[in-house]
Amino acid sequence: MHVLEAIRQRGSTRAFLPKAVSRELIQQLLAAARYSPSGTNIQPWRVHVVTGAVRDRLCARVVAAARTGTGEAPPYAYYPATWREPYLGRRRACGWGLYGTLGIAKSDRERMQAQQLRNFQFFDAPVGLFFTIDNDLPQGAWLDYGMFLQTVMLAAEGVGLATCPQAAWLDYHSIIRDELMLPADQTLVCGMAVGYRDTSAIVNGFRPDRLPVQSFTVWHDGEGGLS
Repeated sequence: MHVLEAIRQRGSTRAFLPKAVSRELIQQLLAAARYSPSGTNIQPWRVHVVTGAVRDRLCARVVAAARTGTGEAPPYAYYPATWREPYLGRRRACGWGLYGTLGIAKSDRERMQAQQLRNFQFFDAPVGLFFTIDNDLPQGAWLDYGMFLQTVMLAAEGVGLATCPQAAWLDYHSIIRDELMLPADQTLVCGMAVGYRDTSAIVNGFRPDRLPVQSFTVWHDGEGGLS
C-alpha cells in the first residue's frame, strides 16, 4: 500500500471481526514502527501487548469499574480543563456525528453508555496495545511518541489490520497497572485496539471531517508577505 493511501485509509475502527491476529503480524508492525524518529534516537516507547485471558480479564475489570462510575483522574491531562472554540465545536461534531451514525439520540443515555463501554472491550478487537513512557521524560519525548503511535497505525494498515487509538483507558490506569504489573516509573500514554476491520459495521463508515489545508497553513513566500 502506498503511504499516502494508508494515511487516507486509516481511521478509528470501532467494530472488529472475531478473527485472530497472529503474534507474527503484531511483531511485523512493531518492527516497522521502531523506525519512527525520535530526538537523538532515544526511542522512548514501551509497548504492552494484551491478548487471550489477560485481555479478557482486564476488560472485565475495567468494564465493571466503568459501570459503577469508579474511574480516577488520568495520569496526565490529555484534554483541556476548559474547552473553547474552535475545539469545542469540533469535539461536539465528532461525538454527535458518531452517535448519529449509530442512530443514538441525544436523550438516549443508556445506548450512549453502552457505546462508551465498548472502548473497554477494545471494540471486540482480539489484540490490545498499551503504551507507556518513563515518568521523567519531558515534552520532546512525548512528541516522539506521537510519531511512533502514528507509525504503528500506518504499519497496521499496511499489513491489513485496523486500529483505534484510545485515551479512554487513562481513567482506569491503576487497574491496567495492576493487571500488567507496570513499573512505578512508567506512565500510561494510551491504549489501542488492533484487529481486522468489520467492513459491514455501520459505525466504521463514520469519518469525521478534516479541515482543508488552507485553514491551517500559512505560506511565507518572500514575495510581498503572507499568502
